[in-house]
Amino acid sequence: MNTILLAFVLLFALTSEPFLGAAEASPEQVVDTSGKKLRAGLSYYIVPVMPLTRCGRYGRCRSYEGLAVASIGESCPLDVVVVNGRGLPLSFSPVDPNKGVVRVSTDLNIVFSTDRTSCAEYSPVWKLDHFDVSKRQWFVTTGGSMGNPGWETIQNWFKIEKCDGAYKIVYCPSVCPSSKHMCKDVGVFVDDDGYRRLALSDVPFKVKFQLA
Repeated sequence: MNTILLAFVLLFALTSEPFLGAAEASPEQVVDTSGKKLRAGLSYYIVPVMPLTRCGRYGRCRSYEGLAVASIGESCPLDVVVVNGRGLPLSFSPVDPNKGVVRVSTDLNIVFSTDRTSCAEYSPVWKLDHFDVSKRQWFVTTGGSMGNPGWETIQNWFKIEKCDGAYKIVYCPSVCPSSKHMCKDVGVFVDDDGYRRLALSDVPFKVKFQLA
């Protein structure tokens, strides 16, 4: 185990609390904004529950917040941020590649459905990284890897959970039996430059999923 990963594990062992709401034998299926099952491999927009909206002359309103990537601090890999606009589509890949639908409380990889970024050498797969020592804060970035559950990929696994009639994304990997205590909601952290970055938080980022 490398030094960074060891520090990562020790930090969670000392600071995290058990996650309430363990996975059930047959977890509920996640649905999109149309009420249809979320399908592995299809592209969706992650839509904040309370986004910025703009309304036209005839009362039709559209959401203008979504998720995209930005270069913050280090030029690469790119960090996941909330932006004004639809953002980039994403897809979900459950830990069991044979599962065609996405379920709550189930480990999965989250990946931007695009290769048009300024960091072509890094994958668009979400990863927990860029720990800020002064703020004791973990951020969601890219450059993760797909599949291969285990300690070497522990930072790449996220889950979707129900939250107040919507959903939230959590970091609570169960791909390794001894990692289940490392649980935290994914929320929004506004940094000194005004970037709204996805990060581990005590306040969840409530979202829905819209088919792209």
